[in-house]
Amino acid sequence: MPEASRTRTRRAPAPPTVAPSSTARPSTAPLPPTDPPPPAWPGAQLPVRGGAVHVRTTPWAGRPGAPRERALYVHGLGGASTNWTDLAALLAVRCEGWALDLPGFGRSSPTPGGSYSVGGHVRAVVEVLEHVRAQPGEAAGRPVHLLGNSLGGLVTLLVAARRPDLVASLTLVSPAMPVYRVPQAFGRALLLVLLPGVPSLAERRLAGVTPEQSVRGMLQMCFGDPARVPRERLDAAVEEMRERTSQAWASRALVRSMRGLITSYLRVGRANAWRLARALRVPTLVVWGDRDRLVDPRLAPRLAAAVPGARLLVLEGVGHVAMLEAPEETARAVLGMLEDAAAEAPAGTSADTAAPEERAG
Repeated sequence: MPEASRTRTRRAPAPPTVAPSSTARPSTAPLPPTDPPPPAWPGAQLPVRGGAVHVRTTPWAGRPGAPRERALYVHGLGGASTNWTDLAALLAVRCEGWALDLPGFGRSSPTPGGSYSVGGHVRAVVEVLEHVRAQPGEAAGRPVHLLGNSLGGLVTLLVAARRPDLVASLTLVSPAMPVYRVPQAFGRALLLVLLPGVPSLAERRLAGVTPEQSVRGMLQMCFGDPARVPRERLDAAVEEMRERTSQAWASRALVRSMRGLITSYLRVGRANAWRLARALRVPTLVVWGDRDRLVDPRLAPRLAAAVPGARLLVLEGVGHVAMLEAPEETARAVLGMLEDAAAEAPAGTSADTAAPEERAG
């Protein structure tokens, strides 16, 4: 991967009732090389309620006697499980990984009925988490480390709030937290997907975009410095986009999931994501690029301050997908959190949380 970028953490004053966040501590653990970038991890279909999702697995690569834990990775809007290839390779020194394609994305078919609500994505993640936790092995039955980006960040936050028994820690990479001002990169036309009949028009327009055009647009929108993307990753992204354009549901999944995301912002009361963030009790890391054009980086200190005990990492020159653009810095911050959480755990206790289960949805 490209040379690691420098990091800088910014801290904003927290509201009087919320404790300030702390700076993320980078781990000094040896990490495997990622140059050349590793290929996409293998995957298979996993049954979930009413259908199946495609899940890629990253084998544990720790040293003998090292902790062997589990992690689940959830991509953002328009992304796929392959977005986590590099970060999963680095975190494999501690965690064997599972990365799913949300329904309608990557190699996952839509659920029957074609629902792309945030609640539907939450249910899919909960089912995969239950599957991962139940797998035989050293970490069987233990909560799983949960990582999400963008839409996947919002989804994983909701999962952690509603099913804390399944979650050992939470890493939020530029999560799509509710905002009430459309990012400039989106443009006003994006709000039209809320109008009846318009989503179908947007789907037809998206279907006419070539894979090369899609990848170029994604790079400009999602990366702080598109020139740093390795040629191997560009070629793989174009090939993946070609595969996606052959899927009849691809444009619909993108547009309808965007609509589901925007409508989720209208939730108030106990269902509001900001309110749920203040109730989180799992170790949490907030990661943001200061060149994020899709989700305002100024939300980073606000979210880190809202989550009790959260850590904050703001990366200079990085855009919306830090796990792709700065995988080593992101991995070291995640590992630092996991190391400290293990050191602080009372002797003789497991990683299980005692919080009661809540029904997801």
